Amino acid sequence: MEIKDIVNDARKRMDSAVEDARKKLTTVRTGRASVSLLDGVTVEYYGTAMPLNQVATMHVPEPTMVTVQPFDPTQVANIEKAIRASELGLNPSNDGKLIRVPIPPLTEERRKQMVKVVHEIAEEHRTAIRNVRRDGNDHLKKLLKDKTISEDAEKDGLDQIQKLTDLHITRINELSEHKEKEVMTV
Repeated sequence: MEIKDIVNDARKRMDSAVEDARKKLTTVRTGRASVSLLDGVTVEYYGTAMPLNQVATMHVPEPTMVTVQPFDPTQVANIEKAIRASELGLNPSNDGKLIRVPIPPLTEERRKQMVKVVHEIAEEHRTAIRNVRRDGNDHLKKLLKDKTISEDAEKDGLDQIQKLTDLHITRINELSEHKEKEVMTV
C-alpha cells in the first residue's frame, strides 16, 4: 500500500462519515414539516421491518403537515402505529386510506432537546472521523516500521491525513451549527 492509497482511503471514509451525518441531521425535527423527518421510521410489513418510504408515499401539503399514503391500504394501522412508536413525538390520524401527521410547533424545552440530539449526532461523526485518522496513521506507522517508506514520507502522510481530518470535522461542525440554527428558529 502506498501513502496516496492510504490518504485516498481515509478521504473516502471521512466523506462517507460527513454524508451520513448530513442524512442523520435531516431526520432531526425542526418546526417545519419534511418527509425526511420520517426516514428513521420502520414499519412491520408482513413480518418484515421495512423503511416507511418503501411502503408508502409521503407528501408535505402544508408547512405543518405530512401525509402518508400506503401502497397497500390494509397497512394503514401498522404505519400509524409505527409513526406513534417512533421517538418523534408525533400523533398521526387516518381516514382509512391516508395518514395525516400534524407537526406541532416545538416548545422551547423540545427545541433544546433537539439541539442536544444534533450535538450527539455531530460528536458521533467527529469520533468516526478521528477513528479513520487513527487507522490511517497506524497504516503509515506500520509502513515506516516495515521500512517501506522513509520518515519524511511518513511525516508528509501524517500531515495530509491531519489536514483531511481538520477539513471534515469543520464540515461536520458547519452542518451541526446550521441545523442548530434551524431548530432554534421559531
